[in-house]
Amino acid sequence: MTAVLSRMNDMPDTSDVTAYVNELGRRAATASRSLASASTERKNKALTAAAQALRDNRARLLEANAKDVDSVKAAGKPAAFIDRLILDEGRVNAIADALDQIATLPDPVGRVLHTTERPNGLTIERVATPLGVIGMIYESRPNVGADAGALCLKSGNAVILRGGSESLNSTRVIVECLAEGLKAADLPLECIQMIDTTDRNAVQALLTCAEYVDLVIPRGGKGLVSLVRDQARVPTLLHLDGNCHTYVNAAADLTKAAAIVKNAKLRRTGVCGATESLVVDRSIAKDFLPMALDALGECEVRGEADAREIDARIKPATDEDFYTEYLDTILSVKLVDGPDEAIPFISEHSSAHTDAVVTEDAAIAERFLNEIDSAVVMHNASTQFSDGGEFGMGAEIGIATGKMHARGPVGLEQLTSFKYRVRGNGQTRP
Repeated sequence: MTAVLSRMNDMPDTSDVTAYVNELGRRAATASRSLASASTERKNKALTAAAQALRDNRARLLEANAKDVDSVKAAGKPAAFIDRLILDEGRVNAIADALDQIATLPDPVGRVLHTTERPNGLTIERVATPLGVIGMIYESRPNVGADAGALCLKSGNAVILRGGSESLNSTRVIVECLAEGLKAADLPLECIQMIDTTDRNAVQALLTCAEYVDLVIPRGGKGLVSLVRDQARVPTLLHLDGNCHTYVNAAADLTKAAAIVKNAKLRRTGVCGATESLVVDRSIAKDFLPMALDALGECEVRGEADAREIDARIKPATDEDFYTEYLDTILSVKLVDGPDEAIPFISEHSSAHTDAVVTEDAAIAERFLNEIDSAVVMHNASTQFSDGGEFGMGAEIGIATGKMHARGPVGLEQLTSFKYRVRGNGQTRP
């Protein structure tokens, strides 16, 4: 680790943040050319070595994380924010395990996506290639840095990490461990770099570093995503907020539905796949709402007058509640008259992240899955399964909620583009 720290300390001066970020970009662009042609074996060696470095440096990482957590607690941040930041032994092990799992996945680079044999004898192949240099901007979750670094490495992309200032100490140790992996595989340390300054102008500098950065991915709240969308001069892959819905249809198994709603809301309230709004058919509301509130325990539930008449534990909701990503133990509830009302309501209020239906009616399930135009749609499952690891991707760099290039969990395949390889035997065009 000492040798890695020595090389990582050979970084440009941060006093001129634009020049600093541009230099990181230049180094990343140079490193990306080596990484793009690196063998699968070398990339996997880097990942497994980085995973072991995380395990070996668990105590250092937890100590650094404790400093970050103490700072945000002193700043009065809410419990859900702190939960996203906290690392414990189990979470560190999970980060390391994710790196090992990514190493076992097929290499996305070099895949032949399509082959065409032309009448003139030309063979045309569409082949997966790395994107180049990715800027990853994220907020409080330290594991995002590890996931992004590992996914970019395996997909042949250099990455510049810009984590939130609240997780700076944790991110430093994580990047050092990733650098240990790069060193073990004899890959440039500049394949994975971090912007090691709390200067907020660094985000703007990254967003305008068009000479070196090929794609920026933001992962955070509305404010961050809006900033990236409005100010970026490089292409972006947006991860919008997760105002996720679970619709309990009249044909639902109510016991199953209550268990799904409890998990979808409370497993981890601070993740983007948490259900924020419960939509219930009016015909079953008198039976289901008390069951749901019993399952939700201390979770605050807000609803309109018709829902409050059924269960006095429900507090008044405003129109804004149905558009809100709480990331907390708060849930809005809306009563509807069947799928004809539920689907338009969800379509209007959803952030197009993840929405689910609970029903035993296969026809209604298919209608929901087809008509709700969110990145992930589910039937009889918790919205918290909306995760790259759960989808078999090893990890994710985010959930893309737009409709271009990638959508849903962004894993290895989504971090590649393609080029055409044309093979001939002397053909000339008439």
